[in-house]
Amino acid sequence: MAPELPEDLYHLVKKAVAIRKHLERSRKDIDSKYRLILVESRIHRLARYYKTKRQLPPTWKYESGTAASLVS
Repeated sequence: MAPELPEDLYHLVKKAVAIRKHLERSRKDIDSKYRLILVESRIHRLARYYKTKRQLPPTWKYESGTAASLVS
């Protein structure tokens, strides 16, 4: 299984998965598309921080396609 994620990063990934699931049903929801961009950029910033603090492996990378498996 994937490495243990820090709690705040885990919840952001979970939120991004929920927004993507919502966007599958409601493709025209522009506000949700914008929120997804904000959440994913926050995930990337936090991941960079945790890599420098060595709480995430340096090869860890957020990918929207595999994000659901990280939080399941």
